[in-house]
Amino acid sequence: MSKSPIWHPFTQHGLEEPIPLVERTEGAILHTNDGRRIIDAISSWWVNTHGHGNPRIMAAIAEQTKKLDQIIFAGWTHQPAEDLAKELRQIMPDTLTRVFFSDSGSTSVEVALKMALGYWHAQDEPRHTIVVMEHSYHGDTIGAMSVGERGVFNQAYRELLFDVVTVPFPHVGQEQATFNALEKACANNAAAFIVEPLVLGAGGMLMYPPHVLAEMHRICTKHGVLFLADEVMTGWGRTGTLLACEQADITPDILCLSKGLTGGAIPLAVTMASEPIYQAHYSTDRACMFFHSSSYTANPIACAAAVANLAIWRDEPVADRIAALADMHEQAMTKLQNVPGISGVRRCGTILACEIGDGRSYMADIAPRLLAYFRERDMLVRPLGNTVYLMPPYCITPDDHAALVTAIADAPAALRII
Repeated sequence: MSKSPIWHPFTQHGLEEPIPLVERTEGAILHTNDGRRIIDAISSWWVNTHGHGNPRIMAAIAEQTKKLDQIIFAGWTHQPAEDLAKELRQIMPDTLTRVFFSDSGSTSVEVALKMALGYWHAQDEPRHTIVVMEHSYHGDTIGAMSVGERGVFNQAYRELLFDVVTVPFPHVGQEQATFNALEKACANNAAAFIVEPLVLGAGGMLMYPPHVLAEMHRICTKHGVLFLADEVMTGWGRTGTLLACEQADITPDILCLSKGLTGGAIPLAVTMASEPIYQAHYSTDRACMFFHSSSYTANPIACAAAVANLAIWRDEPVADRIAALADMHEQAMTKLQNVPGISGVRRCGTILACEIGDGRSYMADIAPRLLAYFRERDMLVRPLGNTVYLMPPYCITPDDHAALVTAIADAPAALRII
């Protein structure tokens, strides 16, 4: 049994797998207390965009700690939040006029769902059904789990989850089945459709093209169903553009952002809403306000980090860095596509994924072996079952990237699965 009292997330302590102690970070590298240099291939769970310890973000955090650490945000405000909201309005779609702060991707989704249902309640329309996509993941709080895939990871809590209507994932050649199911649900007075644009992350890095996203948005618009885009993972350049929705030329009614919002340095999330959503809650009646908050809403230090992140996007060649990483991924695909035991090699922007071994399963027996394989090679790669993916910070060096690709290519033979 572990000597530490810590209960780690998504960790089965009964397996007694080693838990490295990280002492410091820089760029795409983690340094452990036993002197190891670890390549962070997954941006420490998809959050870190510009690299660990980015000087501009760290300086902004340090400077803010000298001024204001935390104040209540219900009925009060502060300059870092005001600056961030204005900056987001400049960089995000024009119709997303309102910025609501929260603490994580999961809570940003909870906020979006409550906004959507609150909108229909204010219209006095009996629309309560949320439509979701098969294999989706939106977080681990109750509402977020309800609109995500049902499986072993939320089986114990199924009695708490509310019912949803699920449409099938739009596999190549089967897109019409998705459109038909969405059309039927929307025609039946659904309240909202929530989706991860272009890439379903925890569902196995499943990818679909922009024209499919555009058609799903068209169907929702046709029936007046609110379109909720969960860009917690797909935003901030991960799919090659600032937002994945850009590639489909669509704007959601409600947008969820987190992870890369602060460059991955400190927790913060926002839910951006269109003006009609806000106006539905605007009233002289206190009973009609939007009832949601947390103690640390719009933490000033986190907001300062996010303002610095937006400055990096504005001032530095972030798009070029994203393109360079995408090009490295593209070259890696050629190598991996010819390796026995590897299948489904695919890429979307800065996300590269494939399967090692047969099938695709989150609870695949090979998963712990893959985790250990990469850990022993000083690489932070966290497979989703037998799906292995790379989503490193944009600053990763070509040499470190090449080492990761070689390790993936060598994995089937090393693990004797071919």
